[in-house]
Amino acid sequence: MSSIRQQRPLATFPMRAAFAAVLGVTISAALSGCGGDADRPPSAKAAPEIASDALASRGQVTPASTQRVSFYAASRFAEQASFGATPALVAEIQAKGFERWIDEQFALPLVPIDMRPAEAVYAYPFNANPPESLWQYLNGEFARRAVASTDQLRLRVTWSLSQFVVAAATKGEPPGWVEWHNLLYRNAFGRYDTLLRQASVDSHMGHYLDNDQNRPKSAECPHCAPNENYARELMQLFTIGVYKLNADGTPQRDNRGRFIETYTQRDVEELARVMTGWTRVFSDPPRPQRNWGNWGQPMTPSTWPPDRDSGAKTVLGRVFPAAQSAQKDLDDAIDLLMAHPNIAPFVALRLIQHLVKSDPTPAYVGRVAAIFGNNGNGVRGDMRAMVKAVLLDAEARTGDNPAAARRDDGKFREPFLYSTALWRALGCTTMPKQTWSDARPAISGQQEPFRQSSVFSFYAPTDRAPGSNLLAPEQRLITTDELRGRGNQALWPVKYDSGRMDSTRLRDAGCKTDEFTGTFTRSSSAYADLLAQRFFRGAMPPTLRSNLVEIMAMQWPPYNKNEPLEGAMRMLNFATLTPYYGVIK
Repeated sequence: MSSIRQQRPLATFPMRAAFAAVLGVTISAALSGCGGDADRPPSAKAAPEIASDALASRGQVTPASTQRVSFYAASRFAEQASFGATPALVAEIQAKGFERWIDEQFALPLVPIDMRPAEAVYAYPFNANPPESLWQYLNGEFARRAVASTDQLRLRVTWSLSQFVVAAATKGEPPGWVEWHNLLYRNAFGRYDTLLRQASVDSHMGHYLDNDQNRPKSAECPHCAPNENYARELMQLFTIGVYKLNADGTPQRDNRGRFIETYTQRDVEELARVMTGWTRVFSDPPRPQRNWGNWGQPMTPSTWPPDRDSGAKTVLGRVFPAAQSAQKDLDDAIDLLMAHPNIAPFVALRLIQHLVKSDPTPAYVGRVAAIFGNNGNGVRGDMRAMVKAVLLDAEARTGDNPAAARRDDGKFREPFLYSTALWRALGCTTMPKQTWSDARPAISGQQEPFRQSSVFSFYAPTDRAPGSNLLAPEQRLITTDELRGRGNQALWPVKYDSGRMDSTRLRDAGCKTDEFTGTFTRSSSAYADLLAQRFFRGAMPPTLRSNLVEIMAMQWPPYNKNEPLEGAMRMLNFATLTPYYGVIK
C-alpha cells in the first residue's frame, strides 16, 4: 500500500482546479484532522443546541436515566458502535441512552451467516472455477448485514476481531470462510479465552496458518517437523505481542532503554510442539473434493501417536508435563497466555483503535485493560465488559460535547467503514451492487472484508502517521486510489446508457435517493442542511457548508441538469471526501 506521503494532492485528481480549491486540503491536511484544531466540530457558539445538552461522561457512563443524549452525541456514538449513523439509530440511542442501547444489543439473538449457499462450491471439482457469486458470498453477505442488520454492535465487534485475529479468505474454500466469520461472531460478546480455544482448532484457521500440518519428526515420518506458524502468530498477533507491556500498554524497557522481548524463538518452538496432533475428522463415505478440510467442523486430536509430540515442553517458563493429551496441552497454553500481563493491554488497545480512537492515551488503555483483567465479578477476558468499557470510557465520550473535544481524538474512517456509513446514511436497506458485477458489493477494494493480504491484516496497530508520533493505523489504506474512489462512490451502482442514468441498483437496495434529489432540486441551502444532518452529526463545519452552497450555485462541476441524482450524489461525494468526514473525531 502507498503511504500518505507518497500520494498526490487532491488538486491533481481528475477534477477542475476550482473544485479542488474549494476542497482546500491535501492528504497531509487529512492527517492533521486526527490531532489538530482545524478540523474540530464547530464550537458551542456555532452549535449551541448541540453543546448545551451534550453528554458529559465521567469514566464509565452515568445511569442512562440521568442522561439526555444530544443528536450530535448519539450520531458520534453510532459511528463508534455501528457501521454508520442512520436517523432511526440516532433517535433510538437518544431515547435509550448509551448503556441501555448497548445492553439491548447484547441481548439480540445470534443470527450466523447461513453456510448452505457457500456449500454449493462442493459441486465443483478442484480443476473447475466456480462462479464469482460463490467467491463473493461472505464478502457480500457481511457487507449486506453491516448496512441492514439491527445487530450492529455484535457485527462491529466481529469486524474488529477479524482484523487482529486473522484467518483471511485467501486460502481454503468459501464454507470455511463463512464458519470463520461465524466463530468470531459467536464469540464477539463471549470470553476471549473461548475465542482463542475455538480459533485454535478451527478448520479454516488450521489451514490458513498451517497447524493442520504441525507434526513432530518421528520414525514413521522422518521428514516431518513442527510447524511454528500458528504458535508464533498466536503469541505475536492474537494475545501478547513481541514486547513486554506495562498495564497501560506502554512498552517496558531495560536499564539501557531497550524494549524487552515477550518471548524467545525457543518459546515459539516449544509452543509449536504443544500444538501438534490436531487433524480433521475423516468421514465415510468420503466428502466432496472441495470439502477436504471438513469446513465448518473443528479439528480433533489425532488418534495416531506419531502425529503428536507427547514429550514435556516448556513455554514462557511453564512446564507442560509429558504424556498430556492434545486437548490438555491446548487448554494449558490458552490459560498461560490469558494469565500473561501483556494480554489485557494488548487486546484493549486493539478494541479501542477499531471502535473509537487511533491513538488512545495510556490511561484509557489501562482502564479498559483493567476490565479485561476483571469484569467486576472475577472473570477475565469478558468481551461484553470490555466493549462497554471501551465505548463508555470518559475519553471515548468527551468529544460528545464538540466544545470539549480533545486534540488527540480521531480515527481515520477506513474504507469499509466509509462505504457502509455512506449507504446507511442514504437509507439503503441492503448493500448496493457494483455497476459491473452482480456479485460484488459497492465497497472499496482497498478493504474487502476477510480478505487481508496476510495474517498481519490490512495495517499494523502500531503504524504511525508519516512525520508524526500519532498512532494512525488506518491511514495506510487512505491511498490515491481510495480517495479517487470516494470521489465517485455514491455513483458506483449507477449505470450510464446513452447519457442517461440508470439508478435501478440503488432502488433495488432500498436507497432513499428521492429524498436527496428532491432536496437538492429545491435549494442548495436545504441540501447542505440534509448532508450536515446525515453525515456531519448536524454540525457541518461552516466553511465546508458555505463552499458546498457556492459550488451548487455555480453548478460546478457540470452535470446533466436532467439528472438531479447525479448532481446530488456528486455533492455528497465531495462533502464526504473532505477530512471533516474522513476523520472520525
